[in-house]
Amino acid sequence: MVIAKEPRPGRVKTRLTPPYSPHEAAALAEAALADTLHTVAATPAAHRVLVLDGAPGPWLPPGIDVVPQCGGGLDARIAAAFAHRPGPALLIGMDTPQVTPELLGVDFTGCDAWFGPAADGGFWALGLADPGAAEALLRGVPMSTPATGAVQRERLRAAGLRVRDLPCLRDVDTAADAAEVAALAPTGRFARRLAACGPGVRS
Repeated sequence: MVIAKEPRPGRVKTRLTPPYSPHEAAALAEAALADTLHTVAATPAAHRVLVLDGAPGPWLPPGIDVVPQCGGGLDARIAAAFAHRPGPALLIGMDTPQVTPELLGVDFTGCDAWFGPAADGGFWALGLADPGAAEALLRGVPMSTPATGAVQRERLRAAGLRVRDLPCLRDVDTAADAAEVAALAPTGRFARRLAACGPGVRS
C-alpha cells in the first residue's frame, strides 16, 4: 500500500517552498509519487493499493487499485488503510522515491511486523502480519515529530510483536533532502524533475 496526497500546488511538499514554487513542489511530489508507484508495481504482491487523498492522475500506473483516505489525523488514516486488508500488508508513503522492489519484498515468515525508520525520526514503512491490529497499534502515536518512529516502534514491541527492521531512508521534505534523495536514484523521475527545476527561486 502507498498512502499519498494528490500532487496539487499548495497541498503537497510545502516545505520545499521556497526555494521552489508551489507548482515546482507539486511537480516534484508527482515525480516522487510516480517513482514510488512504479516501484510498487514491479514488486511481487497479491494486491497493490494506493490510499489516496484526492483524485488519481496520469501518474498512476496500471495494476494498482485506488481507495480513498478516511478523515482524521495521520495515525487514524494509516490505521484505516490497514483495516480492510485481508492479509499481511506493507504500507509506505510517497516521500521515498529511492525505494526499490528489493526493499519492499518483505517476508512475514517468523515475524509480525516490519518497520522502516526515516532519517528525520519518523518512519517510511510499516508492515503488519495482522492488519486488524492496526487500530490499537497506531491510534494515538504522535505523527510528524522527531520521536514518531521511536514511539511507533516501541508500540509494536510493547504489543509483543516480533519486529524486523528495514534500512533507514531519507524522506523528501526539504530542498536538501531532495538533492540527497535524487543523488541516490539519479535515473528516476524525481531526479530528472529536480534537475529540470534547477536551484529554484530563492527569496
